[in-house]
Amino acid sequence: MLDVRRLRLLRELARRGTIAAVAEALAFSPSAVSQQLGVLEREAGLPLLERTGRRVRLTPAGEDLVQHAEAVLERLERAEADLAEARTGLAGALRVGSFPTATRAIVPAALITLARRHPRLEPMVCETDPAAVAHALRAGDLDVALVHEYDFVPAPREPGLTTEPLYGEAMYLAAPAAPAGTPEEAGRDQGAVLRTHAEAPWITATPGTLCHAMTVRACQAAGFTPRVRHQVDEFATVLALVAAGQGVAVVPQLGITGADHAVGLTRLLMERRTQLAFRSGAGAHPAVAAFGAALRAAVPPELGSGTDLGEPSRSVTSVFDRKETGSFETAYALSVDDRN
Repeated sequence: MLDVRRLRLLRELARRGTIAAVAEALAFSPSAVSQQLGVLEREAGLPLLERTGRRVRLTPAGEDLVQHAEAVLERLERAEADLAEARTGLAGALRVGSFPTATRAIVPAALITLARRHPRLEPMVCETDPAAVAHALRAGDLDVALVHEYDFVPAPREPGLTTEPLYGEAMYLAAPAAPAGTPEEAGRDQGAVLRTHAEAPWITATPGTLCHAMTVRACQAAGFTPRVRHQVDEFATVLALVAAGQGVAVVPQLGITGADHAVGLTRLLMERRTQLAFRSGAGAHPAVAAFGAALRAAVPPELGSGTDLGEPSRSVTSVFDRKETGSFETAYALSVDDRN
């Protein structure tokens, strides 16, 4: 009989590529991982791995067994969900991964709802870059997570995981506010708007993040490669640098809260879509389902559903103008674009 724990190790090896990476992710020693995989080969009765330098590669039999492992692990998730549903009430820890803008704008309201409906459930939020979520879910470090993708950076399909759409956000070009009387960028196509700033310094997220890839690919689609001056992950800091004349940036709708009066925002024909991710088979788990329901109730009505945001029918340029009271008010200039 094949051991499920060893099947999980084989599945992780197929995703991570090295025994050392599997050991680090699952808190084993490399020798323990190698030993368990050796036992699995003896259970299977034929080679599952072959060495290529410092890495190991799955044999065809090993790749086939990984596919069966995915199905077995999904079935176990469903079994656990059924057992949890049969218990009375929800209780215990729920490990949640989230990225910063969602953690600030969506998650707190969801936690309030969750506490009211299921007071014995203990959600534990850990900010996690979406690029790291898949490994964290498969390793069991997270139970559920918020992830996102951009038009120019679609999320790859992750074996063993399932996603459900939550909401979509518009994207904006943030640049130093133009002096009064300067022609507005509204009504121009996205490529033209970006090319206007082709020679400007750019502010992006740090390399390796989806946000960084989104900005670079959007600019490349417009015909140029951005000259990056600053690399910052927090959008509030990005906007402060834009206000200081340090460059331009592309930011999502939830990232523009409290923008300075010196920042001009131009709506782009792009969007960021956020999904809820969990291990395949765990969608019916009462705790996962309850958290998903609380999140959907917390999504602001001005955001799209994540499946129907579509392209805007108008281009919107907004400039934050400081009033005498010291507060900020958004002034919108709307113009119908050529595609209407």
